[in-house]
Amino acid sequence: MVENRSFIDALVREIIQPGVEELMNSRYFAELRAGKLSAKRLQGFALQHYIHNIAICKGFALCMVKNAHQSDLYDHFAHQFSEEKDHPALAKKFGLAVGLKEEDFQNALPVFESLAHTGAVLRSMLLASPAENRAGALVNETMVCRYAEEFDIALEKHYGLGEAAREFFIIHSKVDKEHTALAAEVVARYADSERSRFLVRESARSMVRFKIAKFEGIYKAYA
Repeated sequence: MVENRSFIDALVREIIQPGVEELMNSRYFAELRAGKLSAKRLQGFALQHYIHNIAICKGFALCMVKNAHQSDLYDHFAHQFSEEKDHPALAKKFGLAVGLKEEDFQNALPVFESLAHTGAVLRSMLLASPAENRAGALVNETMVCRYAEEFDIALEKHYGLGEAAREFFIIHSKVDKEHTALAAEVVARYADSERSRFLVRESARSMVRFKIAKFEGIYKAYA
């Protein structure tokens, strides 16, 4: 386990954190921090993450079934489902606060890059090993934790949104620290061979690229 703790530290340092910094330096977040991101692109975030979070909730439910015979993994995914089940509603709440209407959510479709990211997440949930699965989660949770803080600050400072409208980001900036730690524990426990560690690194690299591309896709689609 000590060896795997070093492996996790290296994974975060060499792959995940550089990805976080690249995402934070993207034009979506540069404009958000400056208060120059358009309302339409804020709405795009809400719509795409509403769709994505519904898919994630269904993915966690399937992970519970898939791992029903393995109590530690079943409990892990049951906890994650419990934590995530309200997030589609929170994404919608944010979207309504920035000008969307109920029918916008009913009619929304995923943009190409968001669909690719969601597909990668669901693929890791249904087809990958536990270590690969949670490596992708480690990437996503680390990135979400960071960008939620950026959103929370910018939305209050530049867009005048109150705590109720920012609840999606306030919650993610806090609870995703726990989710990151839980994902790291599963990776450390199940990445028990050179092959599994190789797959974890590749999963993390791919998820970083999918996540960055998603925000570029939202930026372009909601110009």
